[in-house]
Amino acid sequence: MNNIIYLDNQSTTPIDPEVLKSIDPYLNQLFGNPASINHILGWQAEEAVEIAREYVSSSIGAQSNEIIFTSGATESINIALKGLVGTHIKSGDHIITTNIEHKSVIDVLNFISKQNINISFIPVNKDGIIDVDKIKKNITEKTKLCTIIHGNNEIGTIQPIQEIGNVCKKNNIIFHVDAAQTLGKKEINVNQMKIDLLSVSGHKIYAPKGIGALFIKRKNPRIELTPILHGGGHEYGYRPGTLPVHNIVGFGTACKIAKKNQHTDNKHINNMKKILLNGLKKIFPDLIINGQLENRLEGNLNITFPKYSAEKIMVKLTEIACSTGSACSSSTPTPSHVLLALGLKKEQINNTIRFGIGKFNTVEEINNVIDMFNKKFRGN
Repeated sequence: MNNIIYLDNQSTTPIDPEVLKSIDPYLNQLFGNPASINHILGWQAEEAVEIAREYVSSSIGAQSNEIIFTSGATESINIALKGLVGTHIKSGDHIITTNIEHKSVIDVLNFISKQNINISFIPVNKDGIIDVDKIKKNITEKTKLCTIIHGNNEIGTIQPIQEIGNVCKKNNIIFHVDAAQTLGKKEINVNQMKIDLLSVSGHKIYAPKGIGALFIKRKNPRIELTPILHGGGHEYGYRPGTLPVHNIVGFGTACKIAKKNQHTDNKHINNMKKILLNGLKKIFPDLIINGQLENRLEGNLNITFPKYSAEKIMVKLTEIACSTGSACSSSTPTPSHVLLALGLKKEQINNTIRFGIGKFNTVEEINNVIDMFNKKFRGN
C-alpha cells in the first residue's frame, strides 16, 4: 500500500498526524462520557467537546452554541432538511436547489417531495456554475428554502454562495449550504454569507470518519428544526446519543489546523494541480477539463480523456488511487448526474477521471504520476 499514490482526496482524506495525536488520550485515559456530570472524567470529556465546538464554530464565523455534532455531512443534511418540514416548511411549499447537488441532498429532497412539497432543480451552466438570476426567477411566494452545494464533490466548482445568500435573505428564504468539500479550504462566514444552516464533515479535512457538524442559526431568523431522532437531550435535543469524544476532539483539531494553514495548504495544492494538468496536457493534448478551472477547489481536477476509457486508464495505472466519479454513488451503474448536467454524453462520462490532490501529496508524487502516464500512454 505504501507504493500507492493517493489522489482521491475529495472522497476522503488521511488523518493528520497532529489530529491523531490529539485523539489518542480520549481513547484510553480520558474515556469519560461528557454527559456524566458527577465525576472528573465526565467533566474532562465535556470540556474537550466544548473546546472542539469552539474550533468548529470559529472556522465558519459562528457561535459555539450554533453547532451540533453529527456522524457526518449526510446526517447533518438529513437533520437540517427533514427537520424544516413541519416547522418552516408546510405542505404546498417550494424548495429551490441545483441539478448538481450531492446525492445525500437529492435523495432527501426526493423524500420530502412526497409530502406535497415542490422542488425546483435549477440547471447549472456548462462550467458547472449556477446563474443567480435563475434562482431569482424561480422564487415564488411559496419558496421557503434554498439549498446549494458550496464546492462540488465531482467537478470542484464553487458556487456564488454570498450572492445567493443575499437573495435568500431579501426574500425571507431559509438558506442551507452543503459545505462538506469547502470547510477549511475556502473562506466561510455564515453571517456574511447569510447562511442559516450549514452541513460539514470531518473526514474531508484530515479528521476521522464518522464525525461532522450542523450549524443552526440561533437568531435573525432563529431556525427551529423538528428532531428526526429521539432518545435524550444531547446536542440541544437535535442529535441524541453518547458523543464520540475522540472523534469530536479530532474534528476540532482539524478545524484549528485548517484555519491556521489554509493559505499555505491551498498554495501548495494549487501548485501541484498545475503541474499535473500541464503534464497530462502534453500527453493528451485533447483532454477536456470539466467545470470552471479558475473557480474550483484547489485540489480538484475532473478530466475527460476522449480516446481512453477511465477503466482502461485505471487498469493500467493501479499504483494511482483516483476516482471515476463520486464515491458516494460509485455503486450506482448510472452515469454521473453532475457530468450529465454539464452536457457530457455517456461515452465521455465513461472516459472521465477525478483527481483529488491533498495537502499531504508531494510534487515528487505528482511528477511520478505524470511519468506513469507518459510510459503507458505516450504515442498510443
